[in-house]
Amino acid sequence: MDSLTLPELLACVEKRWSPVIGDPSIMGWATVAAYALAGCLALYASRVRRRDRRFWLFLGVLLLALCINKQLDLQSALTATGRCISKLQGWYDERRAFQAKFIIALLGISTLVLSIALYRMRRAFHRVGLALIGFAVLLTFVAIRAVGMHHFDAVIRMELGGMRMNWILELSGILLILVNAIYAIRGRRKRRKHSRGAADPNMPFNRNGH
Repeated sequence: MDSLTLPELLACVEKRWSPVIGDPSIMGWATVAAYALAGCLALYASRVRRRDRRFWLFLGVLLLALCINKQLDLQSALTATGRCISKLQGWYDERRAFQAKFIIALLGISTLVLSIALYRMRRAFHRVGLALIGFAVLLTFVAIRAVGMHHFDAVIRMELGGMRMNWILELSGILLILVNAIYAIRGRRKRRKHSRGAADPNMPFNRNGH
């Protein structure tokens, strides 16, 4: 296996990837806006829902990171780096075996992360179930994109009713988290309002109806 220097690697990656807007289409920017909105609401939910604070904080940070990544397309940089390493070190022809191991490892990590999240939040599933499902959908989508193999790319580029599968997967995951965050915020506000009203001595009726 040939030796590899950092300047050689950077030069190779630069030919294959550059930090430009990855998807300047209307749907691309709409997805960026959806990520940003869902991320901000998740962070707000982390302040409102104390019992689920860590979960919402994690989701908020993740969504804002994916928002930034959406147009920088950093997973393409990762794919380009892998291809450059394989070519410069002379094992490009055997890359399929490495890709298979990478896919297995990625799926294993994704499954582990999701399993831990489901276990930790099992008692709160009635409060964050939609967000957990949305997180699972996004995790699957990110894993597929990170693999960067042609047959996976072909699947997510398929169209269903005029919509690409990557749009459906990505936006449905974001939407589920967004809806759950709104529900958590509104539910908490309603409970606060109800508790304040019940404890207010200036209310026209007390608990006994007098």
